[in-house]
Amino acid sequence: MHLNCHTYYSLRYGTIAPKQLLAIASANGLNTLALTDINNTSACLDFVRMSKNYKIKPILGVDFRNGAKQQFILVAKNNHGFKNINSYLSEFLHNHDLLIPEQPDREIQDCYVIYPYQKDKTYDLKTNEFLGIKPKDLNTLKFSRWNRLQHKLVILKTVSFQNKKGFNTHRLLRAIDNNTLLSKLSKSEEGDINDMMLPYDQLCNTYQEFPELIQNTQQLLDNCSIDFDFSQQTPNNQKSYTNNEPLDFRLLKKLTYQGLHYRYKKPGVRVFERIEKELKIIEEKNFVSYFLINWKILKYARSKNYFYVGRGSGANSIVAYLLRITDVDPVELDLYFERFINLFRQNPPDFDIDFSWRDRDDITEFIFKTFKHTALITVYNTFKFRASVRELGKVFGLPKSEMDVLTRRKYQIHQLDKLSQLVIKYSTYIEGFPNYLGIHAGGILISEKPIHHYGATFMPPKGFATTQFDMVVAEDIGLYKFDVLSQRGLGKIKEAVEIVRYNHPKKPPVDIHDIKRFKKDERIKDLLRNAKAIGCFYVESPAMRMLLKKLQVDNYLGLVAASSVIRPGVSQSGMMREYILRYRFPEKRKEAHPVLLKIMPETYGVMVYQEDVIKVAHHFGGLDLGEADMLRRGMSGKFRSRDEFLKVKQRFFDNCKHAGKSEALTKEIWRQIESFAGYAFAKGHSASYAVESYQSLFLKAYFPLEYMTACINNFGGFYRTELYVHEARMHGGIIESPCVNTSYTQAIIKGKTIFLGFMFLQSFESKLMKQVVTERAKNGRFKSLDDFIERVPISVEQIAILIKINAFRFTNINKRELLWQAHLKISKTVLEEHIMTLFKTERISYKTPKLSSTDLENAFDEIELLGFPLCNPFHLLKIPSSNPMRAKQLIGFQHKTIVIEGYLVAVKNTKTANRKNMFFGTFLDYDGNFIDTVHFPPVAAKYPFRGNGIYSITGKVMVEFDCITIEVSRMERATIIEDPRYAINSKNTTFQNKKSFEDHKATHALGSTTTHHITIKFKD
Repeated sequence: MHLNCHTYYSLRYGTIAPKQLLAIASANGLNTLALTDINNTSACLDFVRMSKNYKIKPILGVDFRNGAKQQFILVAKNNHGFKNINSYLSEFLHNHDLLIPEQPDREIQDCYVIYPYQKDKTYDLKTNEFLGIKPKDLNTLKFSRWNRLQHKLVILKTVSFQNKKGFNTHRLLRAIDNNTLLSKLSKSEEGDINDMMLPYDQLCNTYQEFPELIQNTQQLLDNCSIDFDFSQQTPNNQKSYTNNEPLDFRLLKKLTYQGLHYRYKKPGVRVFERIEKELKIIEEKNFVSYFLINWKILKYARSKNYFYVGRGSGANSIVAYLLRITDVDPVELDLYFERFINLFRQNPPDFDIDFSWRDRDDITEFIFKTFKHTALITVYNTFKFRASVRELGKVFGLPKSEMDVLTRRKYQIHQLDKLSQLVIKYSTYIEGFPNYLGIHAGGILISEKPIHHYGATFMPPKGFATTQFDMVVAEDIGLYKFDVLSQRGLGKIKEAVEIVRYNHPKKPPVDIHDIKRFKKDERIKDLLRNAKAIGCFYVESPAMRMLLKKLQVDNYLGLVAASSVIRPGVSQSGMMREYILRYRFPEKRKEAHPVLLKIMPETYGVMVYQEDVIKVAHHFGGLDLGEADMLRRGMSGKFRSRDEFLKVKQRFFDNCKHAGKSEALTKEIWRQIESFAGYAFAKGHSASYAVESYQSLFLKAYFPLEYMTACINNFGGFYRTELYVHEARMHGGIIESPCVNTSYTQAIIKGKTIFLGFMFLQSFESKLMKQVVTERAKNGRFKSLDDFIERVPISVEQIAILIKINAFRFTNINKRELLWQAHLKISKTVLEEHIMTLFKTERISYKTPKLSSTDLENAFDEIELLGFPLCNPFHLLKIPSSNPMRAKQLIGFQHKTIVIEGYLVAVKNTKTANRKNMFFGTFLDYDGNFIDTVHFPPVAAKYPFRGNGIYSITGKVMVEFDCITIEVSRMERATIIEDPRYAINSKNTTFQNKKSFEDHKATHALGSTTTHHITIKFKD
């Protein structure tokens, strides 16, 4: 009898979870319920899926509102009506300038329309239209003309919250949505305090004087029926690539065999048997079009010379390998196809295709233009604790300082004032509520039926229609996504190849796809063994650098394993250390359980890949392949609470018990599975990553400066851009700040000199970058500051940026003098276009005072404009360094306490088993080499990190598996000099005497014969 029910997907309005709404309805004796969220269909499919568990007939619709003002409700008679509602709602969600009218501007077929009753309004109701009478309208109705037209009236009992607490939460959400104080929230922006569900009998009693309304409402509900298939037996993606399914299969087979010559010189029986096996299963599971659509997308990518990597469990398929969807040979790596598709597996497969971040949008546009029923997938961005506290703090009017205390959880709840206590209380209520709809990182749906058959779509700024349901719901209804993802690693590889081409024009072109050669290359092996992989995809982080050192990896299979071992779950289970021990010391492999060693000989009985979970569940736990895969998927967290997963878990334990395995052993194996199955990679996924790692390693090994230039232009990877500038210098590169006569928007390299691009200058306008480059290309190099001002329309503020970064150094005039000249010669009003004149007017030449600037002043200009200095930051210390300790010397001080100075590069925050904060630090020493530190909770609390800068580190040197770390016992950040551009009465001798860095170094010898410049972000 409830035609207007809201979940918390009525964003910033409703307060009830979909499952909770069904539970409330069941408890109130209802057997039919209409879900009509406000301008939203996110919950609809999940609501239908779960309704059977509560023996409730689901009805779907939408409550159309402008803000909080209800215009009308559309209720679907059937699936076709639901599609029409979704299409109509999407018109408003795609065009934010459109307001929802008071009544639909056209007939929405197979739907009922319900208008909220207003006593002073006239209505001309069509056959499928009704007036909704709320309980508060009943007295008015008695004296209305509609009392004589009760056949057009239905019960309108809105449900938005469960109880008074829910109503209070609702008011807070409305205040957040309106960005106003709770005390100033307009009543028109709130729902009614009585918008709660009534038991069936009580609702009927409320309307007992109007039995026809009860009858009308019941009849309306009886006439509605919604049905979706959640069995996943049949994929609902586009069923045919060629509009002919038999022809699809013949095309797939033809393309597969055509790919043999490209991939294999002499394919053997094993390859042909694998092809036939896969083709048979692909056809049987109706996944032919899925493969062909991916092939089509990637064929387009290759035609545009876009780099891509096909990864995920799709790399387990030889058909995918032959269609060039992936670059991993599943025969070489013994990857079993069943991890990707098997006859037991009901859920759909997916390929993860990575593109350069520069190319991904064009690929997405191609997909939308090529395939008819296409949409991006949404993600539900939920209220997190910190965001909830801040939003509620604003609603209650708390000052920022108090909100900061609450978000850091640095409080005792009983010591807080009443308002702060309310903020904490209600932040726990709304934590996890959907806040707004975002876009999935790369998920795209290509369906057989129109997307609006399943839900409405909205239009985010990217300009592609996006569903209102997420990927879990999509899979529930048999819509498997195409993952079109972006990453900067591919952008670096692609650009590095282009840079090598122009910087080494006489060398033969780089074949970046010659992976077989790379696997044997001795230079690459040396980089891996010594963890010299800064800038290289997936192997450059501090944790990966240390793992590579510990493993001494120098081969492809070892790198494949390492890229999965590094994942959180393996390390948290304690099995990463066990794997290292067994990898380095073969005698330790005997300690593995015989059953596990037999199942996983390649990884010495240690679960490393997702496939290992399936193997252990199948061979050790006695589950069939379908159950084992369900277990593996369930560990991801998405399905962890689902009944079918819990049954599989119980069966695992029961089977082990019946097989005579000890309870202790079973629990230990389960602990290992549970600790990492949701984090570990599929082996094919790791193999795909390793291929990309080898490509970047090859470029780093043979063209380090070109590769680092590409890293800089693609904004690095794991680290900040500054570290890649430093890495280039460590390889002999000469780093130059932007120059108006040489630089472009991006960084370029000429020989060994890297000129940073204009895009790295903070606050420098992008249109000016283009103008400078275009004008220089058209009319030649700039001869002077006057010449530049004459040719490029620019403001004083913008030219000051170029002057301060020394972009006019070719004039050999001190930049302080140039700044004076610029201020005198440039009008405050900048013309966008030059006005053509017959005669060139000679600019007035002003005599400016002789000025100078020091290297130190230049360094602070660089920090301001680039974010880092183009000098060794150790030279900026207030008290010049006299500590001779260097990272290379640490190996000789094992178990001894030392003091060393390091420039902070990265910090990783983690938790101990008892949930206390500890840190791992990454620093650079004076010479530019890495120092790795461990900060256990007591030290982390006493000596916290205080931002970027140089720290004096005291600690014990520890060596494990050839990997050196310092267990920190004390740490203090060193003081830098005052900014000489603004310092008054500075006692710094370098500034007072206008000395250069060379003078400074001569005065304060550091005891080091070699000095490398370091270019890392530095701020006081």
